[in-house]
Amino acid sequence: MPEKTMTMKVKLWLFIWIVGIMPLKLTAQNNEKQFPASAVKADLAYMYDQMEKSHYNLYAYVDKTAYKATFNKILQSVPQDTISLLDATKLFQRVAAIANVGHNEVDFPAPSYINYLQQGGTVFPLELALEDGKAYVSRLYTDNPNVKLGEQVLSIDNTPIKQLQQKIHPYLSAERPYFKDVKLELWSFPRYYWSVFGEREAFNVKVKTQDGQVKTYTIKAIPALDYETTRTDVVLNEDRSYKFNNGVAYLDPGPFSSSAEKGEEKFKAFIDSAFTDINAKNSRTLIVDLRNNSGGHNAFSDYLIAYFADKPFKWYSAFKLKTSELLKKQTRQTTPGLELDDYAQAILNHQNGEIFDFSFPVQEPMPEQKCFKGKVYVLVNRHTYSMAAVSAALIQDYGFAELVGEETGDVPTLYASQFSFPLPETGVIVKVPKGYIIRPNGDTQLRGVVPDHKVRDHLLDEQDEILNYTLQKLIQPTQSRH
Repeated sequence: MPEKTMTMKVKLWLFIWIVGIMPLKLTAQNNEKQFPASAVKADLAYMYDQMEKSHYNLYAYVDKTAYKATFNKILQSVPQDTISLLDATKLFQRVAAIANVGHNEVDFPAPSYINYLQQGGTVFPLELALEDGKAYVSRLYTDNPNVKLGEQVLSIDNTPIKQLQQKIHPYLSAERPYFKDVKLELWSFPRYYWSVFGEREAFNVKVKTQDGQVKTYTIKAIPALDYETTRTDVVLNEDRSYKFNNGVAYLDPGPFSSSAEKGEEKFKAFIDSAFTDINAKNSRTLIVDLRNNSGGHNAFSDYLIAYFADKPFKWYSAFKLKTSELLKKQTRQTTPGLELDDYAQAILNHQNGEIFDFSFPVQEPMPEQKCFKGKVYVLVNRHTYSMAAVSAALIQDYGFAELVGEETGDVPTLYASQFSFPLPETGVIVKVPKGYIIRPNGDTQLRGVVPDHKVRDHLLDEQDEILNYTLQKLIQPTQSRH
């Protein structure tokens, strides 16, 4: 079984799909599930116990004593009566996020949000881009004509935006504050503002205009359903595309995963077709776009990279796994009646809690006649996730291409190889990394993939700064010399 790292596929369109097929009852009735405090406490205890047993290294970035102290405070904060699914999920999110590991997480409380949306709930009407420690209006969903795109948001209801971010961060699992803000952009500020602070009818928003004036506006909340059906800034790219223009080939492979039937075969067929055309047209320059890529499975990414690799490669210098009873149970369930491959056998044959090395076959380049031998540029940004970030690091470490863009939020040396389990009382899903990956060059620093050419990726306008820089500053000067 080829290895999988965590796929940051946040299927946010699922919200709209579910609402579309279910009749809306926009009444005051709240259908949110409720649980006894004892059930939530039991799930918290179970969650912590299983994370200790199944996480590769739960205390990699946090002292064990400090972790337990924070956990006990959260446990003691559980109300004595019933607790909603939303509030329970937020408790689980906080417990997972203590570890400061991006792949040790509980996702945004989508079921509660869907219920809230169906009941006619409202959300904050501005989408925010979080850049250089500041927040800017990136999308407008308000009928207030005074608010403008690109304005810096200073505060909401007299709370500075930085304080709001700090209050939301404990619900987001990530190695660094930079990555927490990236995840907040991914899930969207309006959703997380509702999740953490609850519903508001209106907001007093203080902004700094682009000419430096400070103004305060009162803006009304908008129905969450309107927000979901009109928003156009979904971060993750689900599409594949290939273009050829002025001798330059542009290839966006889309995510390195697919839920479609024969999805891997279709991905490989697309890559084959693209490179057949690239080579037939004798292109000397290729742009591979890994921005806004959710990551996925190395079987996809390795196949792509093999077309422009000039030597055998692998996506790690070290890959280690920790097995556990929970992981063994899941492995048995996912391979019933099937002949176990080496990967599954290794998980089952080692003792619970044991850490061991595992190796995958080295990936060979494509045959000489298929390989692309021109100049390659790979585009990345803060929303290049998981296996896409790992692939970018691979490409950089082996010298297969030059990277252009901004530092990734996700890190290429990471605790990953994620698997998930449900909590027995509430059914909330907890995701845990069972493995540890060190990037090909052996660098274990806690940082994202840093491009060879750093270009800021503004989310405030329709300009594509990274692609334009690649075409105008890197490719065109080279072409003009020939």
